[in-house]
Amino acid sequence: MNGLIWQYFPKGTNFDQVTDEEIAEVERKLNIRPRKCLGYQAPIEVFCDGAQW
Repeated sequence: MNGLIWQYFPKGTNFDQVTDEEIAEVERKLNIRPRKCLGYQAPIEVFCDGAQW
């Protein structure tokens, strides 16, 4: 998961300068992204009974 997060926030990012909205957007994108380890389902589908964002 760290590798995926680093795609949006490179190592060394100063999170004092990152807004809550930016973090929420990255969280949303990662939660709707299909993952091989989940049988190519998105985490939101697996862990939230298919809830939509």
